Amino acid sequence: MLHILYFVHDLADPAVRRRVLMLQAGGAKVTLAGFRRDDNALAAVHGVEPIELGRTRDAQFAQRIAAVAKSALQLRGLLRSIEKPDVIIGRNLEMLAVANRAKSIFGGDMPVVYECLDIHRLLLRKDAFGGALRGIERHFGADAALLLTSSPAFVEHYFRSRSGLDLPILLLENKVLAIEGIGAEITVAPRLPAANEPWKIGWFGALRCRKSLEMLAEFSRQMEGRFEIVLRGRPAYSEFSDFDGFVRDAPFMRFGGPYKNPEDLAAIYGEVQFSWAIDFFEEGLNSNWLLPNRLYEGGLHGAVPIAFNGTETARFLANRKIGLTLEKADAAHLVALLGDINKERYLAAFNALAAQDRRQWMTDRAECQGLVQRLASLTRASGQTAELKALPQMHRNRGGLQ
Repeated sequence: MLHILYFVHDLADPAVRRRVLMLQAGGAKVTLAGFRRDDNALAAVHGVEPIELGRTRDAQFAQRIAAVAKSALQLRGLLRSIEKPDVIIGRNLEMLAVANRAKSIFGGDMPVVYECLDIHRLLLRKDAFGGALRGIERHFGADAALLLTSSPAFVEHYFRSRSGLDLPILLLENKVLAIEGIGAEITVAPRLPAANEPWKIGWFGALRCRKSLEMLAEFSRQMEGRFEIVLRGRPAYSEFSDFDGFVRDAPFMRFGGPYKNPEDLAAIYGEVQFSWAIDFFEEGLNSNWLLPNRLYEGGLHGAVPIAFNGTETARFLANRKIGLTLEKADAAHLVALLGDINKERYLAAFNALAAQDRRQWMTDRAECQGLVQRLASLTRASGQTAELKALPQMHRNRGGLQ
């Protein structure tokens, strides 16, 4: 059984849980280690007790770097009881650094994989600081065996053109995990609002975009109750002056708290007609390039996606002739897009979405196994490289004996 040591930046991130479940479904043994930003019992994986490297704070880059440096000094002791892994994965740049440190502790002969699912805005700065940070990424990523990323636009706009990394790349989209017992049996049907009930837009997942929050609140006010905004997930409180107070004061908006992914997806998406697949958090950069989790979750569960013009998400939808696209980022254009929605228009959008091949939205057990097999192939390649590097030394030794 392939043993994977998985270093993550946030043990409370539901996406980390999904990746661990995916690796386990593919047949791997996973040892999970990482930092914790907050407590989230819904992100726990049954049977996996993580190695906690410390606490970090959201949007506190300097504090995170200090925490990583401290953990590197303590890492040997923290890993003392862990058997040598076959593969090490570092999720995000700071954890790639920790993964490299772990590799040296265990002997330095196993492949390291760099998992990067967001391009942080600091990496995209054009000043000396941004150049230095990309240099650090090149340093720690130079000997990685594989890069895992989630959007072709990340490859096009960053990894191939700016990063300086020259690695094999595996595109691993943010699809819904659908294996036996978890999201495998999913059926969808149109859900027209009952008489006198509002249409509902669901914004689920990592809630970090203040611009989206304000726009949706203003839109729902202008629609005077014809639309309700339903929020679920983990708010990035560092990005809002008062998230809870803002939502409480918005008359047609409500926050339903966190949820378990993928177990709760059918229930929460089944409550709404539309899915907000827009993010202005790093507008013009990462937000333009990503293909978010909610795109796949909403697609699988029949919630018509709303994307923003000019983004990778909008291009994804346009290629399939599905979803709705917002032309400009303000409430007035959202009113123009949705204000005249009726039964016929909604059903046309829903039916186009429902006609899609459902496999594009979800990761099944066979795909999980394929991922683990790809990671296992790295160990064979690593072993062959080690043998080749040893050959010259072996020949020199033989020459000395003759």
